[in-house]
Amino acid sequence: MQKLTAKEEDIMQVLWTLEKAFIKEIMANLPGDQHYNTLSTFVRILEDKGFVAHNSFGNSHQYYPLVSKENYKKSQIDVTINNYFNSSYKNMVSFFASEKKITAEELREVLEMIEAQNKKK
Repeated sequence: MQKLTAKEEDIMQVLWTLEKAFIKEIMANLPGDQHYNTLSTFVRILEDKGFVAHNSFGNSHQYYPLVSKENYKKSQIDVTINNYFNSSYKNMVSFFASEKKITAEELREVLEMIEAQNKKK
């Protein structure tokens, strides 16, 4: 799955939250001033990329996501781990620990979650 630009991700975040929206509704949920035509162009690009589809209501289009937030997140995490951590989740966790982005207590909680998931299998 291709990586979205920052603007495209912002739009997708709005659509994932609202589930469906007209351009004006997307505009209202984005920070800063948005130009209607520019935003409409970005949404059409997302549609061309297969991330968004629409229902027509006369001349208006109500857009909705075709790609779930969860699927996009998984795809981008996999790319990041492959590109920056030699395809190793262990390397990723070690990086966060060394950068003090995760505590020992949080790591124990993650380990407990992993062990609980393994018991379910």
